[in-house]
Amino acid sequence: MQHIERAGVHSGDSMAVYPAQSLTDAEVEKIIDYTRRVGLALGIVGLMNIQFIVAGGGTYRGFNGDHHRDDFGDAEVYIIEVNPRSSRTIPFISKVTRIPMVRIATEVMQGRTIKEQGYTPGLAKEQNLIAVKAPVFSMSKLAGVDTFPGPEMKSTGEVMGIDQTFDGAITKALLGSGLNVPEGGPVLLSIADPDKSDSTGLIRLLDEGGHKIYATSGTAKMIRLMGVDVVEVEKRLQGGKGRTVVDIIEDGTVRAVVNTVTGDRSTFRMVFIFAEQRSCNVFHVSPR
Repeated sequence: MQHIERAGVHSGDSMAVYPAQSLTDAEVEKIIDYTRRVGLALGIVGLMNIQFIVAGGGTYRGFNGDHHRDDFGDAEVYIIEVNPRSSRTIPFISKVTRIPMVRIATEVMQGRTIKEQGYTPGLAKEQNLIAVKAPVFSMSKLAGVDTFPGPEMKSTGEVMGIDQTFDGAITKALLGSGLNVPEGGPVLLSIADPDKSDSTGLIRLLDEGGHKIYATSGTAKMIRLMGVDVVEVEKRLQGGKGRTVVDIIEDGTVRAVVNTVTGDRSTFRMVFIFAEQRSCNVFHVSPR
């Protein structure tokens, strides 16, 4: 499974896709090799969960076919952690691959090998389907909670979307999680400087989809340079002369908010807690 969020977000709060969509063959081989070596060295019999980081290579890796899998350059594979146990992803993987992971692992622990159960070692053969796991949050019921994703898990459930395309699978997963993305509705963007170059594709899609775009000053400047119409709003909660992000959320002007953050976010955090209380769809991206 490949996490869609960058490393640093708890695996339970990250969206994930199976099979991995933007790993090169060399990276997959490294992951298989490291997994086999770690499992043998630790003497684990049964299920094992490993989280990896792939660092380097391309600065952006598309999940929907907009980059060739071998165009990313050299990258290193690192292990974050190894857990000699099952994980919450086992039901997800079992359903997608149609392999009863728990039953097989239980039999192995009792001395019956994988081959004796009719399976062969190695990476499972990919199905002609793509599956996306999406977290479900209940932030509106927890006033004052920091809603930004990070190393501490905050989701209260998970849903699954399956389709023959990545776009179809992720759309089903988002809808299943309770996120109703409006068609053509106004959207507020506030993109941190390190993420601006990666956000141009999203901005083009919003513009082509007929969404009116509102943005804070730095983001609005970038959008204008792209030749896209944008309405600038102030980030400041007090002392500003124009309309602020709170104003356009409170009066229902915008129906969705996209925000990436770096460093101190205490002021903007309250803005987005306010947005969620107004049932406004909020998309967060954690710091790099």
